[in-house]
Amino acid sequence: MSPVTRRLILAGAGVGAAALGASFAWRKLNPPVASPVAQAFWTRRFAGMDGAELDVARWRGQPLLVNFWATWCPPCVKELPEINQFYGEAKAKGWQVLGLAVDQADPVKAFLKKTPLDFAIALAGAEGLGLVRELGNPAGGLPFSVVFDETGEISWRRLGVTHLAELRALLTS
Repeated sequence: MSPVTRRLILAGAGVGAAALGASFAWRKLNPPVASPVAQAFWTRRFAGMDGAELDVARWRGQPLLVNFWATWCPPCVKELPEINQFYGEAKAKGWQVLGLAVDQADPVKAFLKKTPLDFAIALAGAEGLGLVRELGNPAGGLPFSVVFDETGEISWRRLGVTHLAELRALLTS
């Protein structure tokens, strides 16, 4: 290979690498705009179990599974251990999980004493049923899960009990 050919190849590779770097920088500085429903979700704050306010915006930019549940909902209670196991497996890959209880603080605190969970839990209260409707569950049924991707957009919804296998599939999609 002649020195001129080698320089042309190296110059072409350099230009390609610079273009690739510029595109990554552009996307980082100009992320895609999420839908109005997703944007509204990211402005929400909920009462945490410790009494402090929990701002969901802190998880924006990471995949986030939000699970709406209640202590009075047997299917909700049934799926929580599998969601907890998913969180244990997925957090190393940048995933976060937020459980939003459509419930009152005292029953949730009592439940968490018996069944500790490793992911964040907050209170959505009765307003949580309105929120699940906004997020794509017109019937307002529980349990209801939603995944927000790295761009802040809804990428997956599930009304009814989720299973560990289907949650694991989210890691590869």
